[in-house]
Amino acid sequence: MLVDGVPTPGVRLEVGADGRLSGVTAGSEPLPDDVRLGTVLPGMANAHSHAFHRALRGRTHADGGDFWQWREAMYLAAGRLDPDRYYALARAMFAEMLVCGWTAVGEFHYLHHRPDGSGYETEHAMELALAAAAREVGIRLVLLDTVYLAGGIGLPLAPGQRAFGDGSAAGWLARWHSLGETLGADPDARVSLGAAIHSVRAVPPAAMREVLAGLPAAVPVHIHLSEQPQENADCLAEYGRTPTGVLAGLGALTPRLSVVHATHLTGDDVTLIGAAGATVVMCPTTEADLGDGIGPARRLADAGARIALGSDQNAVVDPLLEMRGLEAGERLASGERGRFDPGALLAAASTNGYASLGLGENRLRPGDLCDLVELSTQSVRTVGSAPAQLPLTATASDVLRVIVHGAVVADSGRLVPTDGAAGRLPGTMLPEDLLREALAALDAALPTHHATSGDPA
Repeated sequence: MLVDGVPTPGVRLEVGADGRLSGVTAGSEPLPDDVRLGTVLPGMANAHSHAFHRALRGRTHADGGDFWQWREAMYLAAGRLDPDRYYALARAMFAEMLVCGWTAVGEFHYLHHRPDGSGYETEHAMELALAAAAREVGIRLVLLDTVYLAGGIGLPLAPGQRAFGDGSAAGWLARWHSLGETLGADPDARVSLGAAIHSVRAVPPAAMREVLAGLPAAVPVHIHLSEQPQENADCLAEYGRTPTGVLAGLGALTPRLSVVHATHLTGDDVTLIGAAGATVVMCPTTEADLGDGIGPARRLADAGARIALGSDQNAVVDPLLEMRGLEAGERLASGERGRFDPGALLAAASTNGYASLGLGENRLRPGDLCDLVELSTQSVRTVGSAPAQLPLTATASDVLRVIVHGAVVADSGRLVPTDGAAGRLPGTMLPEDLLREALAALDAALPTHHATSGDPA
């Protein structure tokens, strides 16, 4: 078992009825009724996901262009979703995440309404679709319900963005609180409600201030930050500050805040984020695929920020490749190896990701959620690897059993039904079967609108 990145043999984990670790004892001999595991990592949290972007995988990578061209295809995919299709796609996406080793996901969700901005007959239909998908599969979900009010600084929502908006900060807050009542309290933390501000482009400072004041203090808050140079230029032109500077002026930079991407930062930005103890969620495979750039991860960590990881557009769903991408970006930018040691990479995927989502730290200590991932050490990729270096050699193909809340929910790429998880899924159901079905339904739906100018997701 890797505990804080250190190989520790013979660890016995005891799990309480609440799905949390009640005992962690090293140097133990197994008892007859124990579930025996091999090499185990703490469960990993995908701290930034847009599940519906999975519809674009393998269809947008060879056309050239940049982020701004890609977002047009994203708007078209969003326009084909309704609660049923969203549920099917999210269920398939969450299943893929689970068998690949993500045990929790923070879904940065802004598809609130119909494409024309009107509501569905069932209140919170899109949000409830995500919750149902997560519960059925067995992954932990933190629904990062997102406020999205503008199509860019000083611009109204474009037609392709109308489904995202709630009219005002007050309108979003009213819907957020209502959604919380509808979801209800979940003491098991299987489905919980967080919050997100889309970006400084999509939410004016006064609205951000209102949102932050209207949220309970313990709720985790996420925001896209400085993903593109254009965002910085527009923000400086309008407010005379960088996006980080705007957040600092609002008092938003606190330990409960997670900033996503943070690719194009000034030195002062790095200092502000680090001094606040905020989390930076980096998405290396997406940032590479979209040509976003390489963020200053090492400098941010040295300044005091926590680094977490996410799959973002889900072109790649593999926590180990996100870890490797974080280190590879640093090596390419610096010309040095070992910028993040394997223990730090594992902490980014597990401890820091869980903390970012308000799920505790998941360091395999008593009181932590019992979420675990078993890795093969005998595959063509991992045989011969020192256990501590598995984050630099293994991939999702090496994930064997996945445990969430103390129960095995996936085994060798297949979902395992348990009480309260995957209850309506056949035990032999593969994520690829779910994906095939969901994508076929989405492809059969004609686009309901065309995207026009506006800001990216």
